[in-house]
Order: sequence, then C-alpha cells, then structure tokens
Amino acid sequence: MKQADIGLIGLAVMGENLVMNMESRGFTVAVYNRTVSKVDDFVNGRAAGKRVLGCHSLSELVASLTKPRKVFMMVKAGQAVDGMIEELLPLLEDGDVLIDGGNSHFPDTIRRTAYVESKGKLYIGTGVSGGEEGALKGPSMMPGGSPAAWPHVKPIFQAICAKVEDGASCCDWVGENGAGHFVKMVHNGIEYGDMQLICEAYQLLRDVLGLSAAELHQVFKRWNETELDSYLIEITRDILAYNDADGAPIVDKILDAAGQKGTGKWTAIAALDEGVPLTLIGEAVFARSLSAMKDERVRAAEVFPREKVSFTGDREAFIEDVRQALYAAKIISYAQGYALMRAAAGTYGWNLNYGGIALMWRGGCIIRSVFLGKIKEAYERNSTLENLILDPYFQKTLQGLLPAWRNTVTAAIRHGIPAPAMTAALSYFDGYTSQRLPANLLQAQRDYFGAHTYERLDAPRGQFFHTNWTGEGGSTTANTYNA
Repeated sequence: MKQADIGLIGLAVMGENLVMNMESRGFTVAVYNRTVSKVDDFVNGRAAGKRVLGCHSLSELVASLTKPRKVFMMVKAGQAVDGMIEELLPLLEDGDVLIDGGNSHFPDTIRRTAYVESKGKLYIGTGVSGGEEGALKGPSMMPGGSPAAWPHVKPIFQAICAKVEDGASCCDWVGENGAGHFVKMVHNGIEYGDMQLICEAYQLLRDVLGLSAAELHQVFKRWNETELDSYLIEITRDILAYNDADGAPIVDKILDAAGQKGTGKWTAIAALDEGVPLTLIGEAVFARSLSAMKDERVRAAEVFPREKVSFTGDREAFIEDVRQALYAAKIISYAQGYALMRAAAGTYGWNLNYGGIALMWRGGCIIRSVFLGKIKEAYERNSTLENLILDPYFQKTLQGLLPAWRNTVTAAIRHGIPAPAMTAALSYFDGYTSQRLPANLLQAQRDYFGAHTYERLDAPRGQFFHTNWTGEGGSTTANTYNA
C-alpha cells in the first residue's frame, strides 16, 4: 500500500479542507471518518485523483503512514478526543505523534500530553484558526505539546499555513503541553473583544448619527485603509453592503441575540484564575450573554423608555472619534490578552515567544490585522515587556488617541448607547496608569469586617497590620491570602 505522510481523522468541513490544503502542498494524506461512507464520498468526489488515501478503519489508517506516524485528530473537543486517543494508542509505536487540532480546553491538553508521553508516544495540541477558508487556503496554527514532536510535523504545518509579506509562516512552536491551546484560547478571547468593539462602534454611528447600512459600509471601507486594516473590519464592510432579496440590508433583519461556543468564557475564567484584569474580553463575553436575553430586554425597554438625544456636533469629527476610540480599545484588548499569556507562562513554566505569537496571528486567523506587526516589533524591542501599552510606540499612540476615546465613551453614556467593552478598556487604562487607587479603603473594609489585615505606606511591603476598629475585635487576625 502507498505510504502517506500524515493521517487525518474527522472529515467535517475543517478536516476536509485541511486535507485538501496538505495535498495541494505535495503531501499524501490518509483519511478516516467514523461514518465510513463519508470517506468513500470524499475520496471519490472532492478528492478524486488526489494524493488522498481512504481508510475504512483506524488500523488501516495507521498501517498506511510513514514512520514516525503522524495522526491528526479533527474531532469534537471533549470526551471524543479522549476516546480517540484510547483507540489509537494500542495501534501506534513509541515515537509516533498524535495531534489534536480541535478547540480543546488547555488543561485537557496538559493532561493528555502527560498521558500520551507516559505511553511512549508524542502529543501535540494545536490551535487552528481561520475558519473553513483558512483551513483550505492557509490557516494560522499554534502548536504546543511534546517538544520532540515538533521536528516531525514542522515541515507539514509550516507549508500549509498562511504566509506574511516576507514569506514567514503563521505557525511556529508555542511551548510545552497545553501552551498551544492556551494561546489559541487567548486568540479567541481577543476575537470576542475585537468583534464586540466593532459592534459598539457600529451601534454608536447607527443610533447617534442615524447612519444607514450603506453609509456605514462606506465608513468601514475607509477605516479598513487605516491602522484598523484587518479581516474583521473587512468582513464588517462587506456585511453592511449585502442586501436581501428585497433590496434591504440583510444586517438590519438579523436577530440581535448572539451565540458563543465557550472559548471566550474559558479566557475570562483563566484570567480570574491568574488574577489578571481581562476586563474588556470579560465584558465582550457578558455582552453576548446580555444580547441573548432578547425577550427580557424587549420587556425592560418598555418599562424604561429611552429619550432620544439629538446629535448637534460635527458628524465627520464624531466618526473619526469613534474610529480612534475603536483603535485605542483594540490596543487594550491585546495588552490584556498578552498580560494573561505572560501570567500563565509563569504558572505553567512555558517559554512563550510573544513576538512570534503576533507573527502567527498576522495571517490566516480571524484576528489577522496589520496592527499585529506593531506588536511583533514591540516584543522584538523588549522581549520582557511588562505590558504592551508601555512600549514606546503604543505609549505614544494611546496618548494621541485618548481625547477621541474619552469623547466617544462620553457620547455613548450621554446617548444611552451601551459600550461595555470600549468603556471597560478606558477604565482599565485609567486604573493601570493610576499611581493610587481606592483599594486602601477596600483593605480597611476587609480588615474591619474580617480582620484580613493590610499593609501600610510607611512600612515595608510584606509587613501586615490589623486595627481593632470597634474596640471589641481584639488582636486575632485572619490569614492573608490572594485569590
């Protein structure tokens, strides 16, 4: 039997497209699907005449692979991955590589890497971003897991991924065990933030200025020729120009109740676990939850009718303010995402290449944008950068954007337009750049009701004090701890 370079399990649309992508780059791919008829349909249809080997069992798939064998699982995240690992392990030899290309939760990938390695095999958990089109034409991939596995898959992965201007592939090794899936999770969280910020800008211009979908199409078309040049601005531009059969904009007919698959929520939970203020992405997740409460919102709107405030300023100036506010908040979204990756790297012992991650996101993925080149440059200037906004380029940029950002948030509040992500971003910026916050009072409150102690400005850090606020509390204190 002809030998294949790699095997792929799971012929849903992403799996099929990855197979076609790998084959188009010169690789021979063996394929298997639990519903075997799907294998025959694919091999005799879309993949007819291609270097694609159809297999009717896992043992047939494994037998068709060159050693060390590389098996790419494109199955549903969760129990299905564990089940497939158990079926494959007895068929594989030491040094063979198992790859999970689904949206697995990173703690599962940490666990699976250790388990598969204990059986003498190698494991990779890789984020794959770019949707159906990316899978076919060039995704962004974020592999992590067993470092020894990377040389075996590197030629295939880097060949099929998107390329940036200098030819560099949007794929490189991220780190040990769950690092790849963690970075993909943060990517998805930033995607939530980017999408919510764009939606807030859209609503501000629609509801404050009364712009039509056609006018908004022109606005986003212009914006895509500025620093905001990105895939998400590009598709927003196209969506706003798309009309239904009756000639009316289809965007105006879509129900305003958002769905979500959970990766944004995972990002917010990871931030809470790490103690990182991921406020913008958290608000983006909650905004989707609030949108889903459509019936409740309709009833509440009747109880609290909103008085429309007419806009009296310079319309073009306001459009430019909103553009600048969107850009400023976008910077904060990435700054928070990078802060989370930095914290997790310390917790899990990952050696993350932050500039390299920005390069992986420059093409192929949903959040691809020109802006990511600036992030790569920032980490090339300083690989240990504490926070993205402290880089000289972003520092200067944010200082220039601040007036428009404040104007936009003020206008949103004045006109009763919800802008949770844009507002949270500004509050984070103001908090992060404040020498003194009111947490001194908060610490006093905690000490008052729970004897949790506090530190003092006139004493060394790490020295804790307790005040007997009522005269009845005594000197007993609670343990100090950090959540």
